[in-house]
Amino acid sequence: MKKRSGTDGSLLPSLPWTLGALAFALLPHMPFLPFWITGAWLACAGSRWLIERRRWRLPPAGLRVALALGSFIGVFASYDTISGVGPGSALLAIMAALKLLETKRRRDQFVLLFIAIFLIMSSLLREQYLWSLPYLMVGIVVTMTAWLQMAASTSQRITDSLKTSGRLIAYSLPLMLAMWVLFPRIATPFWAVPIDSSSATSGLSDTMNPGDISSLSMSDEVAFRVQFDGAVPRPSQRYWRGLVLYRFNGRSWTGLEPSPDWRARDRIEPIGDPVSYTVTLEPTRQHWILALDIPFSWTSKDVFMGPQQQLTRTKPIDQRLIYKGVSYPEFFVDRDAGRLPLDWYRRLPMRSNPRARDLALELRQAAASEQQFVNAVLQRFNQQEYFYTLQPPQLGANPVDEFLFETRRGFCEHYASAFAVMMRAADIPARIVLGYQGGELNPMGNYLIVRQSDAHAWTEVWLEGRGWVRVDPTAAVAPERIEAGMSGAMADGSGLSASMRLLHNLGLTWDAVNAKWNDWVLGYGPDKQNEFMNWLGMQEPDWRKLLLTLVAVVLLLIVAVSALLMWRYRPPHRDAATKLYQRYARRIGSEPQPAETPSQFATRIRDQQPAAADGAAKITQLYLHARYGGGGERAVEELRQAVNRYAGSAQGR
Repeated sequence: MKKRSGTDGSLLPSLPWTLGALAFALLPHMPFLPFWITGAWLACAGSRWLIERRRWRLPPAGLRVALALGSFIGVFASYDTISGVGPGSALLAIMAALKLLETKRRRDQFVLLFIAIFLIMSSLLREQYLWSLPYLMVGIVVTMTAWLQMAASTSQRITDSLKTSGRLIAYSLPLMLAMWVLFPRIATPFWAVPIDSSSATSGLSDTMNPGDISSLSMSDEVAFRVQFDGAVPRPSQRYWRGLVLYRFNGRSWTGLEPSPDWRARDRIEPIGDPVSYTVTLEPTRQHWILALDIPFSWTSKDVFMGPQQQLTRTKPIDQRLIYKGVSYPEFFVDRDAGRLPLDWYRRLPMRSNPRARDLALELRQAAASEQQFVNAVLQRFNQQEYFYTLQPPQLGANPVDEFLFETRRGFCEHYASAFAVMMRAADIPARIVLGYQGGELNPMGNYLIVRQSDAHAWTEVWLEGRGWVRVDPTAAVAPERIEAGMSGAMADGSGLSASMRLLHNLGLTWDAVNAKWNDWVLGYGPDKQNEFMNWLGMQEPDWRKLLLTLVAVVLLLIVAVSALLMWRYRPPHRDAATKLYQRYARRIGSEPQPAETPSQFATRIRDQQPAAADGAAKITQLYLHARYGGGGERAVEELRQAVNRYAGSAQGR
């Protein structure tokens, strides 16, 4: 008979568990993987199931090597690199897919489950959302259950494996919490992982064209959250400074590359009381830091101030960033013109937007001072038919001229750009600041939510004796935009139905929960740890105290868990009948073997010791009656008397 060369089908009962665990581990990665990797995994999983079911042969080694090489080249072509969260996840996924095609034994399945655990953990490198914790716990339970199902007999129920998985995780939870709370935190991680390019980014760009910011007006994505140490500034003071643009080519505004200016803060003259706050900034993959205008101090060590008083980070913000800041809503900046390159802020390209230039010169000649000229331009926006709209029309080669004299409809960037051009045309230095304005106060957590829809552009002009002065031309057209902000306009629920108000409040509640998660879990760094240790009573905690406490707590927990396991799996209590029967067995010199029933033991005694056969049969019958027959104390007493009689007769012999 010809020997079968295909699989033997032995993995058929456990293969669905392996495939299910891998699928669950891949789930959060699939939106970020190239479609061909997901397709390849599905094809390999389906093929492996058919191979095992129909007893086909596995693909030859040469084909598997060719597929592995082609997959590696495909990952490199898709990402232009093989390092980082995205390429790493892709390599793990395709590795798991190809490993299925060479899986022959249970040991190979265990390797696949190890890969599943790595995939589950690697999803945390991309983002740590609130749902990451339940996903992590469920993923570990699913993987452990698959492991137990493969190692168990076919008669073991799934509920038993699930209970065992849950029990093992419950045993590990105290150790996990102790490590999380007590392990010394450092300000920077031991290593840095490049974040996948598909992660969320900020809507702001380092270039401003007409319509760029208005495209963000409908985005409800959170840009950052702010917790104030004291009173929340009034809406008209909530200008969040991002980056400064001063180069104009007739259509687009751009700025400088991030560079430190160690004298920039010295040129700030604060007025009044400072505002202290903590910002939780979402990943942007940009360098600039958002701060209340105007920032004066900050906590992050790798953040510096640029020449236009904007804060910039040395590395892109590829993970959620928490920092503290102190700002002064009232200030003077650069009042000494002798140290400023003001010509940078007066330049306009030749032959661009000529009608705007002529209008600016006309208004400037009619004004007695620069301040009166500024007021005249703002008055024109306010009194003439200019409209603030979320859907401005497209503009051509001279966008400022078309906006001022034809469309008269625009968003904040249209008004800021037109105002800055008119200021420069009148020889007044002007620049544009990009950032956010407003924000919605969440009463559930008493913090401010600033969304992408709050993105804003305003203008700064330099005036003699006052330095750079913020002028927001949008306020002249739509003052409600500045007083309430785009997202803050819904805070009072005006104009909303009862169901919409309910959904809005639920959204605020969910955001408050996310904010606490970011603050106490993702933001659990050195400061939070010291604060928590002080609350527990540990004064001046340093890494030595924390490590010693951690070792002591872990040892105590290991002892407690070990004691619990010893108590749970302790040998069953032996009743009186069992003790008497074991005493009889020792007397005759032959104890029952493992898994040997009393009847089988009596039969073996009859064959090995014929003289003790009658006594063994009688005592065995009395033991079964006392132990399982419900004879109670009377049956136990009869068994005791029989064992004693046998012991006495054995001594007489």
